[in-house]
Amino acid sequence: MAYLEIQNVGKVFNTAGGRTFEALKGVNLQIEEGEFISVIGHSGCGKSTLLNLVAGLYPMSSGRIMVDGSLVTEAGPDRMVAFQNHSLLPWLTVRQNIELAVKAVHKNLSEKERKALVDEHLAMVNLNAAADKKPGQISGGMKQRVGIARALVTQPKVLLLDEPFGALDALTRGRLQEQLLKIWEAHRITVMMITHDVEEALLLSDRIVMMCNGPSARVGEIMTVELPRPRTRMEVINNPNYYRQRNELLYFLNKAKKEKATGTKVPVSKVRVGTSNGLEKQTLELGFVSLSDCAPLAIAQEKGLFAKHGLTVNLSRETSWKTLLQGILEDRLDAAQMVAGMPLGQTLGIFNKTPTTIVTAMTLSRNGNAITLSRKFHDLGVRSATGLKNYLDSNPGAKELTFGMVYPSSMHNILLRYWLASAGIDPDKDVNLVVIPPAQMVANLQAGNIGGYCVGEPWNSRAIHEGLGFVPATSLDILPGHAEKVLGMKETWAEAHPKTHVALVKALLEACQFCDQPENRDEVIQIVARKAYTNADPIYSSMGLSGSYNYGFGRAAQVPDFNVFFKNHANFSTRSEKLWVLTQMARWGLVMFPRNWEEVIERVYRLDVYRQASHDLSFAVPEANYQPFTLPDGSVLDPNDPIGYINSFAIKHKVTISDMKLKPRLLTVA
Repeated sequence: MAYLEIQNVGKVFNTAGGRTFEALKGVNLQIEEGEFISVIGHSGCGKSTLLNLVAGLYPMSSGRIMVDGSLVTEAGPDRMVAFQNHSLLPWLTVRQNIELAVKAVHKNLSEKERKALVDEHLAMVNLNAAADKKPGQISGGMKQRVGIARALVTQPKVLLLDEPFGALDALTRGRLQEQLLKIWEAHRITVMMITHDVEEALLLSDRIVMMCNGPSARVGEIMTVELPRPRTRMEVINNPNYYRQRNELLYFLNKAKKEKATGTKVPVSKVRVGTSNGLEKQTLELGFVSLSDCAPLAIAQEKGLFAKHGLTVNLSRETSWKTLLQGILEDRLDAAQMVAGMPLGQTLGIFNKTPTTIVTAMTLSRNGNAITLSRKFHDLGVRSATGLKNYLDSNPGAKELTFGMVYPSSMHNILLRYWLASAGIDPDKDVNLVVIPPAQMVANLQAGNIGGYCVGEPWNSRAIHEGLGFVPATSLDILPGHAEKVLGMKETWAEAHPKTHVALVKALLEACQFCDQPENRDEVIQIVARKAYTNADPIYSSMGLSGSYNYGFGRAAQVPDFNVFFKNHANFSTRSEKLWVLTQMARWGLVMFPRNWEEVIERVYRLDVYRQASHDLSFAVPEANYQPFTLPDGSVLDPNDPIGYINSFAIKHKVTISDMKLKPRLLTVA
């Protein structure tokens, strides 16, 4: 059990006229001992209500809260609150205000011990010189420090901060944030803080809890702050993760603001929905990330293909693949466009995380990625992976070179690693790889935080058109025809909605077919460029979708298969290519290689659903047998010896074999 456990908590208030208002519903949160948590969200999202429930200032309507194994039933000294309004007694001095809390909680201490405790906390907040002054004689920032000292002097298990610096000017607020940071790092008390300030949350927190709009507010997303400790403000703002995570938070808040203003969560398709055909669920939340290869989802929505198959789909644009996956795991999303390795990685428990079986019945797109390098490398004559290797060898200080990729189990990560390793560059020793959402790649390249990245369009095109970088290699140079995006969902959802699943696949198969017809590409480009999808100038999206590709600095070529959505059975994945993705994930230590890998692959990739949908549409389905898989560099994956294939690489991690146990499948589509 976590140190502070909030379990399915709800709060309903009685209002005038005998009505009720549900402020919170089904809030779940686990906070470890010594963890600093910030809670953000717009006014009315229940932030302060949640904090007051933890403090025990009023009772819960449902659920329970545990602190260090004890049930919270009322206010107590183990949970102390520092409010936005310092709430000092004006007739008492600074020392006496702090001493008041000591006398109330530490009744067994002697007068000498009480004085020593007060002196310690006065020094902690740098208020020795003002100890004998009254609140009216000190500044607002000093009053707030008194409030924090008064809360800390009781030596609580949990410190609760309700926008403690919200009423202060920016300069004073910044100084107090840094002082609070030093106090926390010295004492590692468990902290839960309410704030509206994104920068404050990133500076102070281990995790940031984002609350959805009320009424019936709940936890929307939880972000782990990827900034090293100890922290200083300057080190934080110079870290590439800071701006990426700041933008993720702002995107969530702006999205919530828009939803609050419009009174609806996500715009629903205006296309009339036809017969339900006995579907288990007709209205779906479908997630995607803002990339040009979201085209099948955009076309299925805009051309009425979802509606044709009895579905109303709300397309939810996610800030990153991480938040998209979280939406699936928390059942906020029914299904989503996923990076190709995500279902397999999540099922196997990537990085030893708790596994959740994610399934996919179809590939949505193939190819579509490119590696972009900063223009400084072009100026230095670096044009390839081999050129980059020579640069690294001749510049030992360049070992700190950082590259961006979008998600650990994505083809972007796998392709970038394969490209680097092909030239003798160890991706985990010779350079740094960091996760950056696609939309933040160009900004990080421009800021000099990274030397390059691997991403889909329109983010390579954007860097090229702005003269920031060039493309030395695309998907077609590394592994032509690779699966890029897939339709993914929790296995439990697929088992509960088999007819809906087939209908969704049918709609997207027809959308993929539309996208690949040459006469439709101009329309596809215009739709994908819309604000709801990539919100980009069509010139950027057209570079991947039109067949004409600009590599930067005068190099251009016709690349008609840069994005493939349907032709040559693009939506069908062979067993051998799935096995290759698994070998690469095991090669780099992302997952352990399962001894029963054939069973795992069969479980994750739902060919039964694909076959049913294809049959209904009269689309041909190829054979799915395992065959030797040959790569452009001449290497061959023999399905009879996948471990031998992994061990054939000079640069790799040590492969760990695991025994993966899967629960029996409940249902198979006929």
